[in-house]
Amino acid sequence: MPDQDLRTLLKQLNETLENTERLDPATREMVIDLDRDIERLLDAEDEDMDFDTFQEGARDLQARFRVEHPVAERFMREIMDMLAKVGI
Repeated sequence: MPDQDLRTLLKQLNETLENTERLDPATREMVIDLDRDIERLLDAEDEDMDFDTFQEGARDLQARFRVEHPVAERFMREIMDMLAKVGI
């Protein structure tokens, strides 16, 4: 898995969101969860991780960004594409 590429995209996503004033607490929490889950994927193969729940949460986050935060949505799309390429 392209660990560094994913970490770079996550960093860019977080930097973009830090400059966003209109990010509601629920969406911010979803980003924190995404960070945590992707780190779990990268650091170790977590056999207990629920990939369906992870994918659903990531898609929900991408949909939230689509309207209000188009730059963040682009990073989410790239993250999702990268994960799909490695079968996640």
